[in-house]
Amino acid sequence: MSKTIRIGTRDSDLALWQARTVQKLLENLGHKTELVPVKSTGDLVLDKPLYELGITGVFTKTLDIAMLNNDIDIAVHSSKDVPTVLPTGIVQAAVIKRGNIKDSLVFKNNEEFLSHKDAIIATGSLRRKAQWLNRYPTHTVVGLRGNVNLRLQKLQENSDWNGAIFAAAGLGRLNIKPENIINLDWMVPAPAQGAIMITALDEDEDIKAICAQINHEETEICTTIERKFLNLLEGGCTAPIGALAYIKNEEVIFKGVLLSPDGSKKIEVSRIEKLGEHHNIAAYCSNYIIERGGKILMDGIKNQNKKTNVYSTKTLTEGQIQLLSNDIFVKSNDAIKISLNRIPLAVLKAPIKNVVITSKNAVEAILTNCPAEDLQFENIYCVGRRTKRMVEKRIGKVTHSENNAKDLANHLVEFLEGTEVTYFCSDLRLDYLPMILSENKIKVNEIEAYQTKYDAIEVDKNIEGVMFYSPSTVQSYIKKNHANGIAFCIGESTALEAKKHFKDVRVAKVPTVESVIELVNEHYI
Repeated sequence: MSKTIRIGTRDSDLALWQARTVQKLLENLGHKTELVPVKSTGDLVLDKPLYELGITGVFTKTLDIAMLNNDIDIAVHSSKDVPTVLPTGIVQAAVIKRGNIKDSLVFKNNEEFLSHKDAIIATGSLRRKAQWLNRYPTHTVVGLRGNVNLRLQKLQENSDWNGAIFAAAGLGRLNIKPENIINLDWMVPAPAQGAIMITALDEDEDIKAICAQINHEETEICTTIERKFLNLLEGGCTAPIGALAYIKNEEVIFKGVLLSPDGSKKIEVSRIEKLGEHHNIAAYCSNYIIERGGKILMDGIKNQNKKTNVYSTKTLTEGQIQLLSNDIFVKSNDAIKISLNRIPLAVLKAPIKNVVITSKNAVEAILTNCPAEDLQFENIYCVGRRTKRMVEKRIGKVTHSENNAKDLANHLVEFLEGTEVTYFCSDLRLDYLPMILSENKIKVNEIEAYQTKYDAIEVDKNIEGVMFYSPSTVQSYIKKNHANGIAFCIGESTALEAKKHFKDVRVAKVPTVESVIELVNEHYI
C-alpha cells in the first residue's frame, strides 16, 4: 500500500504512546504512517446526528467522527474505553498484545492506613470505587480525573488523601515508577484493560487487511470475551463491572464481577473452558450473574437517577420487584422496625382458651420466649393468610382467620367459645378489635408482644403512590412525608388509617404484598 496511513489518536501522553506503538508495528511492515492527534469535535461536521450513528464513548467519539469524516484511516484506543457497540460503519481491525492488566495503588508514606477504619482513596472509576468499598466499607472514595501525571499531582496536593488507584499498564507505558506502589491483585480489572484496540472503517478492505497482520490472536480472544460479558450485562448504562479472561494450558479461564455502586453488593462468577470451546463463556457467565440478582442490581443502577414512581413502606424482595411492570420504579425501605418483647413464661405456659394473633411478629415474639411444645393454646384466631400459615406451621391449628381485625372481631362476637380472649399485640395497634369485643362484653387481655418503631424515609414530594402494609406503616410514613398520590393498601384496616390522610386509597384483593404489587401494576398499565 503506497498511501500514508493516518493514525488518529487523542493528544494525551498515554494516547500518543499507544499510537506510536501501533505506528512502529505498521512501519516495521513497510508502511508509511502519520500521527494525527485529534483534540476537539467542535469543527467536525457530519451528515447525520451522533445518536443515529450510536457514538457514545466519552474518550472515543472524537476519533469516531474524524474517521467517519475521512480525516484519519485508523484510530488507536485503550480497549477498555471503547463502547461495546461500535458506531455504524466502524469495526475493530486489530488488538495489540496485551500489557499489564492489573490496577495499582499509589500511596503516601506507608500502607498502614489499609487497616484503619478511616482512609481516603481517589479514583474516577466506578468499578474501582465499588470494589474498594466492598473490601474497605468504612473508607471514603473521592473522585479523581485527568491524565496520569495530573492525577499523581493531585494525589500529592491533597494532604488528606491516603492513595489513588491507577491502571498499572498506564504507569508502565509512561515509565512512571512511583516509590510507593502495590498491585491490587484482588481487584478485577475493567474488561479489556491493558489492551490497545485499532478501529477502521468497515468499507476499507485494504486497511483492515494491513491491521490484521499486527493483530494478537490471544489478546483478541480474551478481550472479546470480556467485552461481550460487559455488553450482555450492561444494557447501555455504566455499571461497576470487572472481567478478566486469560489462556493457560489450552484453556480459557474467566472471572467476572458485578457490584452495586456503593460496593455493598457483589456477584461473582468464574468459568473454565477448553480453547476452541470457549465461544459461549461470556453468555454463560452473564446469565449466571443475572440469575443471581444481577438483573435487579442493573435495574437499580439504570433507575438510580430516575424519578421514583412509587414508594414501598416495606423492603421488597428481588422476586417481588420482578413482579412490577418494567416502567414502574419503586424505592423501598422498612418504614417500621420491630423489637420483640420479653413475655413472662408464666403467661405463655398457662392454659389459654382463646388466643388472638394479628401478625407474624407476634408469632415470633411468642416463640422467642417459649417453645411451641410448652404452649397450651386451645383456640387460636388469626388475621391474614400468612399469619395463619405461620401459626399452623410453627404452633398449631388455627380455629378461624379473617383478612382484617374488624372482621375477626365481628366473628368472635358471634362465635367465640367463652367471654374472654388473650390478644398478643404491638405497643402500636388499632383499637377496632379490642373496642368491638369490649362493647360486646368480651374481656380482652392485651399482652404487648413486640414494639413498633417508626423508621420511614423522606421521599420525593412528587411521589405518585405509596404502598402500605399495616396501619403503623401509614403512621410512620406521615411523620416524614405529606399524603401525596395514591395509597395502595394491603387490607381494610390499613386503608382505614390511610383514609385519614390520603384522598385516593386503593385496597388489594387479598392481604399479601404480591396483591399490593398487582394493584400498583393495574393502576399504571
